[in-house]
Amino acid sequence: MQSVTSATPSQALIDLAERVADAARAVTLRYFRSDLAVDTKTDLSPVTLADRNAEAAMRDLLAQEVPEHGIVGEEHGTEGRDREYVWILDPIDGTKSFITGNPLFGTLVALAHKGRPVLGVIDFPALGERWIGAGGRGTLHRDARGQEREIRVRACISLEDAVLRCTSPSMFTSEQDVAAFGRVARSSRLTIYGGDCFCYAQLASGWADVVVEGDLQPYDFMALLPVVEGAGGCASDWRGQPLSLDSDGSVVFASNQKLRDEVLQKLLRD
Repeated sequence: MQSVTSATPSQALIDLAERVADAARAVTLRYFRSDLAVDTKTDLSPVTLADRNAEAAMRDLLAQEVPEHGIVGEEHGTEGRDREYVWILDPIDGTKSFITGNPLFGTLVALAHKGRPVLGVIDFPALGERWIGAGGRGTLHRDARGQEREIRVRACISLEDAVLRCTSPSMFTSEQDVAAFGRVARSSRLTIYGGDCFCYAQLASGWADVVVEGDLQPYDFMALLPVVEGAGGCASDWRGQPLSLDSDGSVVFASNQKLRDEVLQKLLRD
């Protein structure tokens, strides 16, 4: 495969991202709802052989196709993070869902150019569904029957009318962050917890309006950005800065700029 010559991903790279997601899907489905041992990482999060083997399959494919690119992965570390093009991989986003038989776990594949994600895939192996966002090409949703459609966020310009998503309130550990998220939640029409990356797929598809989370790693959010932005949404950290490989892990995703700014005002108020 030829090297990338611009920040807009080629169809060949989009196809490669899908093949990387396919490689992970084959592994995770083989282990899903099986008698699988669960280990605990140093950050006390669970990890399984499925996580490790799925990422190994993803990395092997990338090494064959684009050896000049860097890779940042949750399970097997970083290689060439300072390269112009870097793939960011999360083989199982939502390992707690995976190990409890919940089908709302996903695989995240992102390609970043100079630290900024330009291609993202959110794949749900157990559901057979996939969301693909690539540069200025928009965002596609492919359902379990293989049917594709371009998706858009819904029009919601007020937090009081918004559906707020968050994987868990326990990700906010400081009193300041707990209070900040509480202000957003109390101002929203409806707050729903759980879902991991499915929250962002819902936002891109117009089934939710805001996602506010904290303490994330690049492999948790980089693939989400092209999907949401391609559907017309926007995102930043809690200070309103663009998300990148060097972001602090706080994120606000919203269906539009006005709604995001309203959320930022709630988060930043003393």
